[in-house]
Amino acid sequence: MTTSNHKMPQYPEPYWREEELPAFDRLREDAQTEIAIVGGGITGITAGYLLAKEGFKVAILEAGNILKGTTGHTTAKVTAQHGLIYDEFISHFGEEKTKLYYQASTDAIEFIRNTVSDKQIDCDFSNEEGIIYAVSDEYAKKVENEWQAYEKLGITGGMKDSIPFNIKTTAVLAMHSQAQFHPLKYLKVLLKEFVDMGGTVYENTTAVNVEEGDLPDVVTREGNRLKCKYAISASHFPFADMKGFYFARLSPERSYVLGVRTKTDFPGGMYYSADSPTRSLRYTPYNGDKLILVSGDSHKTGHGPDTMKHYQALESFAEDVLGITDYPYRWSAQDLYTLDKVPYIGPITAKQKNIFIATGYRKWGMTNSTAAALLIKDLIMEKENPYAELFSPSRFQADPSIKKFIATNTDVAGQLIKGKLEFVPKETTDLENDEGGVVMIKGQRTGAYKDPDGQLHLVDTTCTHMGCECEWNHGDRTWDCPCHGSRFSYDGSVVEGPAEKPLKKVDAD
Repeated sequence: MTTSNHKMPQYPEPYWREEELPAFDRLREDAQTEIAIVGGGITGITAGYLLAKEGFKVAILEAGNILKGTTGHTTAKVTAQHGLIYDEFISHFGEEKTKLYYQASTDAIEFIRNTVSDKQIDCDFSNEEGIIYAVSDEYAKKVENEWQAYEKLGITGGMKDSIPFNIKTTAVLAMHSQAQFHPLKYLKVLLKEFVDMGGTVYENTTAVNVEEGDLPDVVTREGNRLKCKYAISASHFPFADMKGFYFARLSPERSYVLGVRTKTDFPGGMYYSADSPTRSLRYTPYNGDKLILVSGDSHKTGHGPDTMKHYQALESFAEDVLGITDYPYRWSAQDLYTLDKVPYIGPITAKQKNIFIATGYRKWGMTNSTAAALLIKDLIMEKENPYAELFSPSRFQADPSIKKFIATNTDVAGQLIKGKLEFVPKETTDLENDEGGVVMIKGQRTGAYKDPDGQLHLVDTTCTHMGCECEWNHGDRTWDCPCHGSRFSYDGSVVEGPAEKPLKKVDAD
């Protein structure tokens, strides 16, 4: 494996976080609004903006600081090229529904493109080709099948001879008229307009439940309530996941991103490898230069080897292909997969028409989240929308949903048993500074992290969502649940749901 001479950043930090954002108060007492949106990412802000523009009184609740969650950990491709998906979807759903999926993504791209143009938003927006390539004969055939699907669906694109990198390819497929942008610069403008139109934002406000009724109550961890006419779960993982059993219908995966400057000039375009492990390349403007975003190496959350190995694998790839001159950023992202790979967007259950959900975007959150906001706006306004049935959370496809449901929940059961029976030989004295791991304290499985100053942080590794045992994530210094993807910081505080409560602290004495 080739390694770079340039030092990897010690701690994960997304490039997008450089953008300054306004601060908002938290919900401290009972309040009322017409529409309560839980989640302050691209879905929540776009939906809030669209609904406020229609005259609704809207409030957004964000568990942490707005735009610091999944939206702040993206690679920000604005594309309908979602991997090798269209040939697969045609075989599962038929041409008509697959074309609707493509058209929903295309509508989302056009909405973003037109919004940037109409409002003259300075967000590094550029039109780019989306390119997917194979490096093996097996995946060359799959890329060729995908091109045949493009032709059936009327997708503009075509096969190419090669890509402009030192990568030997066996097949290359382009999708025309795709785009990329800086998501926080874009969303800052929508957020400001949302607030200017009378929208309210509550930060550091964790919603833990929504009580049904003609006027639902969104309940926070502190016991405060926000009564509304409509509630929208736009958080990454549904905050009310027991309604509709979404914890059993979603599978979490982690992937990794490097932000590097390179010896070789980047030629433009957005590149995605069909083979596994996946590799993605694109650039973004950076201090008068180009920052190259290198991503991939996905795996199920809480599974696999030391997570630092994924960063190292991407670093080796970037060094081989482009040569690294500077390495200022690295971060990881978490994506949710539905049973059939189509997002869940619509009423949370068939009987609850005033509570909506939007989740399961896989790796394509910029387009799928915008499509979700556009669809939910129409559903609330009782307007016809051609994509409502396609994205309905109440759907169930026999193929492939049954197989995926069984595989996902069999793995969850296995992880639950494995964590309880695991033999743990380590003790806290075995840990070096800035090292974490599972240890035994008073006969109890305990999560330990010794920070750079030598201070020990001890937590009960039992996930507060459904009781699985969390595993140490060295690359991000977090405790990750292998069952449903909850993540906790080394001190036990919640980083990512579905868990709503922190890990219990453990006393070493």
